[in-house]
Amino acid sequence: MAVIVQKYGGSSVASVQKLRDVAARVMRTRAEGHQVAVVVSAMGKTTDELLAMAKQVSANPPRRELDMLLSAGERISMALLSMALGELGGDAISFTGSQSGIITTDRHVDARILEVRPSRVREELGKGKIVVIAGFQGVSRNREVTTLGRGGSDTTAVAMAAALDAEYCEICSDVDGVYSADPRVVEGARRIATLSYEETQEMAEAGAKVLNAQAVEFAKEKGIHIYARATSGPLPGPDPSTDGTVVRRSRPQGPGAVVGVASERDIVLLNADVPAAELLALLDERGVAGKQLHISGERTQIAVSRQNLHDEARLKQALESRFQHRAQVIDGLAAVSVIGAGINATHANVLTGTEVLTQAGIIPAATATSSFRITWMIPRDRTDDAVRVLHRHFIESSPAESLRSAAGL
Repeated sequence: MAVIVQKYGGSSVASVQKLRDVAARVMRTRAEGHQVAVVVSAMGKTTDELLAMAKQVSANPPRRELDMLLSAGERISMALLSMALGELGGDAISFTGSQSGIITTDRHVDARILEVRPSRVREELGKGKIVVIAGFQGVSRNREVTTLGRGGSDTTAVAMAAALDAEYCEICSDVDGVYSADPRVVEGARRIATLSYEETQEMAEAGAKVLNAQAVEFAKEKGIHIYARATSGPLPGPDPSTDGTVVRRSRPQGPGAVVGVASERDIVLLNADVPAAELLALLDERGVAGKQLHISGERTQIAVSRQNLHDEARLKQALESRFQHRAQVIDGLAAVSVIGAGINATHANVLTGTEVLTQAGIIPAATATSSFRITWMIPRDRTDDAVRVLHRHFIESSPAESLRSAAGL
């Protein structure tokens, strides 16, 4: 009997009725003869509401206490879904992250999974039960409750699928797969039938609300297929790419093709004329993770997501105290990226992307590249315009991308 891991996001469990709908879908999966482990996020905007409440109590809440608070959201979802499954005749049991064997680093708010010890999950699946697991959370080796940061429930699901040798991991949300851009921003955004692990990781790192980058790491290591699908849609059929997106190990695509455009709206750029080791040591002291780092002599530049700045005011004070005028915090920026395998095989994409942005009156403040991505730092108030301009140039005008999306290549 194959093990299937399903994950349901916050919008899919946002109300009691939606929880009942999810329970019905889980029961249909169980009726197909599968062992089913279900990972759930907090209901709706619960995590945001808890975080806002914490900020009302403390301008700089301790990260440990934030984890204790935020982990409550998923526990509510898991218990309610287990009850809903019971009402439909399912034999279900709920587990927290620690009870499920999710072992993480000691870092609070954005811990990483070190290993999964799913002995209790395996035992209950073996008894024929549906196991409902709280996503987004785990426990450190020092027995501290930790949370996994944005998209952490995806990481929980795929890590659990890898540990259980699952047939596949289904990531269910209110969107029927991964799109070439945010459909709320780009009217011509297209659902992508198949993506490689590497492309999906880069889209996640670039700010696309698709799958968590660490989740894809687990899938890639174990060769687990990820099916990104709509909760309201059917169960996966013989070809899951026809009504969702399949993330898997893909054969190499033609170099230079862009599969998606992603953006992250709230970026802070740190510029410092100090030795990189001193700046990075200070950021580590503050638990601040960077996204892009450039070092040239004693000139250091690092881009940071504001979501990682839970004590931004104190960080600015520390920078000023330690480095005075030699360190500047540049605000008002966003990052917009184009993603695709072999995108930088030549410099053509960097040049044309910069040109179309400039022609639209969007002047990049900085540019960075990797094997799969080109990122431009731009004024925050032009984020959506930049996404539309780049999508129109790289994707809507590309017949090759249309064929890839339609044929699942």
